[in-house]
Amino acid sequence: MVKRLVLFSMMLVLPVTMIGCATTSELEKVQAEQKLINAKAEQAMQDAQAAKAAADEAKLQADATSARAETAIQAAEERERIADEKARMAEAAFQKSMRK
Repeated sequence: MVKRLVLFSMMLVLPVTMIGCATTSELEKVQAEQKLINAKAEQAMQDAQAAKAAADEAKLQADATSARAETAIQAAEERERIADEKARMAEAAFQKSMRK
């Protein structure tokens, strides 16, 4: 009885397990899909690196522009200070000449 039960269960289990196994073509299909996914991921990584490099370059250019603007502001403030000083001197000279 036990032998029959074992034999019967083996006759059922073996075909079920064989049906559940993937065939070679299915495995090749899965491998091809995996290669395609890997290629897409690699391309996405390269695109991300290129975008990061472009962002870094834009940041460097923005920093350089900001530095130039700061220098221009400082120069303008210096010219304004000099002009104010000259105006005060001219006003003082005018006031002095008016007193004479």
